[in-house]
Amino acid sequence: MSSPVLDSPLLGPDSPLDARQKQVVERVSAAERASILALPTDDPLDPKRRFRVEATRGEMFGQPDAIRATWLRNEQTLTELADTIASASIDRVFLVGAGDSLAVMIAARSVLEEMLGAACEPVQSLEFAYYRSHLVTERSLVVALSSSGETTRTVEAALVAQHAGAMTIALTNTPGSSLDVESQTTLLIEATRVGWPTQSSTAAVALLFRLAALVGTRRGIPRAAVLSEALDGLPELMASVLAQLDAPIAAVAAIEAHRSMYLFSAAGPNWAAAIVGAAKIKETTPDHAVEIEVEEFHHYNSQKPGEPMFLIAPTGPSVPRAVDTGTDARRFGGQLYVFTTVGETAFAEHANETFELPEIDEALSPLIYLPAAQLVGYHLGMAKFAAAEAALDAPAEAALEAPLDTPTEAPLDAQLDAPTEAPHA
Repeated sequence: MSSPVLDSPLLGPDSPLDARQKQVVERVSAAERASILALPTDDPLDPKRRFRVEATRGEMFGQPDAIRATWLRNEQTLTELADTIASASIDRVFLVGAGDSLAVMIAARSVLEEMLGAACEPVQSLEFAYYRSHLVTERSLVVALSSSGETTRTVEAALVAQHAGAMTIALTNTPGSSLDVESQTTLLIEATRVGWPTQSSTAAVALLFRLAALVGTRRGIPRAAVLSEALDGLPELMASVLAQLDAPIAAVAAIEAHRSMYLFSAAGPNWAAAIVGAAKIKETTPDHAVEIEVEEFHHYNSQKPGEPMFLIAPTGPSVPRAVDTGTDARRFGGQLYVFTTVGETAFAEHANETFELPEIDEALSPLIYLPAAQLVGYHLGMAKFAAAEAALDAPAEAALEAPLDTPTEAPLDAQLDAPTEAPHA
């Protein structure tokens, strides 16, 4: 028997949501459908996409300021929330989001687990709302991120958690949004999103790191002070990484702009950077990009000849397997670009080019590897616009350069004498 067609299974007769909550789902679902129809096309010169790509640059380089402003805006709320979490009996933390928001949760997971002393599970919003809700109890903490605050599945996740009596925290750029209203506590992100999302991701990661460190301090975790001190210097470090990598990544993008498939690979907290890197290419270009975890890469012929791979592997436990990944990337005939820690020589034999980033605690490192991945997407987008413009201009230039007396077709008598079909054998 087929199921009735609904905007959401949470609108059906078996839904745990009450009538008011169902109305919230209906409203955000309708709004989300309208926003999807407004997305740019895959036309190589789509002006709407180009506007967003060009706007992304300023927002990328504004990320350090966005992080500082986000910390400042939430200073009092963070203090109160850290007290509440540290004194609560939390047995499980669900970190909920979709797209870049899910990547944020993956980036923050290690620090949150260490400081909160509870298992923290990043879960895609739909999976949480429709398939994992039976695991939520009054001892659960559910953290949900949506920049707009109106992502339907993420709002549904908050409603499911609310129904189960869990502690709920929203992260959003949008005060008064559905996610804000339906959550117990909201941390507001100071970020702009004129271009493709950059600030809204890194500021959210930084916000979760700060919350985790504050909770860790209250719980007497020794490393909390070390993480707090390192966090203070991260905006400045991020700014230096963006400045350092801008030109070299632009040069690589110019070389690789003719490709139609791009791969990103990583593990641990920087699996988030691989997800974001692939997402930025899908946003800024008409082409394909995929993220493949460094272990999963080896279970298939994952890379085809000529395809570029951006391998993200700061010094840490993932390096040995990442070296295997890089070795096989070249064996498959692919291009290999590696982002790793300054002084790390494990990839020197295989990489087309290695980008060295500052040494930093791996748990905090997404805050410098996420911007590196964003730069790849931005510069590929701009390089592809340049290539499309050049291709558009080429026929006109060729026509102008052609000699005026060059015949454009065969003489009439030659046309009449030409056979119209192949002779019989």
